[in-house]
Amino acid sequence: MSEQQHEHVRVAVIGSGFGGLGAAVRLRREGITDFVVLERADSVGGTWRDNSYPGCACDVPSHLYSFSFAPNPDWPRTFSGQEHIRAYLEHVTDTFGLRPHLRLNHEVLMMRWDTEALRWEIETSQGALTADVVVSATGPLSDPKIPEIPGLADFPGKVFHSAQWDHDYDLTGKRVAVIGTGASAIQIVPAIQPKVAGLTLFQRTPPWVMPRIDREITGAERWLHRQLPFTAAARRGLLWGIRELQVQAFTKRPNELGLVERLAKANIAKSVKDPELRAKLTPSYRIGCKRILLSSTYYPALTRPNVEVVASGLSEVRGSTLVAAEGTSRGAGSGGGTETDVDAIIFGTGFRVTDMPIAERVVGADGITLAEAWKDGMQSLRGATAAGFPNWMTIIGPNTGLGNSSMILMIESQLNYLADYMRQLTVLGEGTVLAARPSAVHAWNRKVQERMRRTVWSTGGCTSWYLDAAGRNTTLWPGTTGEFRSATRRVDLSEYEVVRAPKPMAGRTRQSAEAVR
Repeated sequence: MSEQQHEHVRVAVIGSGFGGLGAAVRLRREGITDFVVLERADSVGGTWRDNSYPGCACDVPSHLYSFSFAPNPDWPRTFSGQEHIRAYLEHVTDTFGLRPHLRLNHEVLMMRWDTEALRWEIETSQGALTADVVVSATGPLSDPKIPEIPGLADFPGKVFHSAQWDHDYDLTGKRVAVIGTGASAIQIVPAIQPKVAGLTLFQRTPPWVMPRIDREITGAERWLHRQLPFTAAARRGLLWGIRELQVQAFTKRPNELGLVERLAKANIAKSVKDPELRAKLTPSYRIGCKRILLSSTYYPALTRPNVEVVASGLSEVRGSTLVAAEGTSRGAGSGGGTETDVDAIIFGTGFRVTDMPIAERVVGADGITLAEAWKDGMQSLRGATAAGFPNWMTIIGPNTGLGNSSMILMIESQLNYLADYMRQLTVLGEGTVLAARPSAVHAWNRKVQERMRRTVWSTGGCTSWYLDAAGRNTTLWPGTTGEFRSATRRVDLSEYEVVRAPKPMAGRTRQSAEAVR
């Protein structure tokens, strides 16, 4: 790739969700304007653009699920819907002047590290460019996962994933199957139940569900937040503090979650009177092992006569007939069978979290992809950088997820790290690269995994999407958001190799970079 032929930028940001837009804002605040935001879709928003299914909303309070540097006094509800969150991200894009940096409909096909030029070569669907630094903000909830089901390809009806909702397909009067019982499914089921002729829910494992205390934020509250911004900040601080106090029950003392579990069981008993159905909906693992879901309409919807709950996963599709793996079903006229005829299948089966597809498109200094480097499990330094991939950083990387609070808090901590990373490169001088030392990556991950052993995610008796194929939790952070912010406040240069491009020598125009330790 010739630099005369392609655009070169200081930083290329991949993705325009909360992580990508946050990175763009932070770069501008650091005085860096030579950057682009590469987005494969035709608008910003990330997962809040892609997920537009009926009932889609956030399970984190609105005033906590927003940037601290871009408070929104006009959130309409305590838990905002998808359309309001997407509008907020469009507002952030305009407020901070990010549109000139956007490259929409630019899907990144491959990124390769040039070990001689010390820069990234990036191939996109709209052409090529080079960058000194890459910030990958594609997020863990960007690539839907549909399980391989025998016979699915021959199903004559409609099939789609919750993140790829077909709004042109009318579900009214249809027999619909929903596969999965995660955060999306528990919102979809009550939203579509009143209009469908029949709804069959395939539940491999029941979730713990607590009521969602949602309400409209009054005009007086919004006026107060606009006129006195510190009131919105105080509200946010209170929401944050409560969740920080909850963390130890998840990470150090899971038995303290017993009271919460009893409340969750009472919630089931209040909504579901049928003892057989109630037994199916009661998990056998410790609450918190999987994400605790929030809904006040899910359980009531499952008791309606047009809803059938199958207590197992989907094993096979035979024409229009769906065959359950095992177990029984509940519903009017079901007769306890495990076969159901449907017109449409909706998969609420999550995303490729522990094997992110973007990793297959990143080739590092050793000529291997990030997916190959992570074949035994994702590992990064402070959730940001990876050994063998110089000047490459990820937002919402390994072990940065949360089980009970707002990811925006973690994103902002990573933006602090990004800002200091760029400052260090500036101080070190042009042609300088930071490469994470393998020893530092291993040391960080060893500490993380040691802390993970005591958590409810490891001891709670469940199998969740937090775990990779080897059973390691490479998704969540086993501590408070405050701890993570402290750990990512500054770049520790002792954890990096400082690589400089050597000065040209007589008779030689290029030579290999040398590491300065």
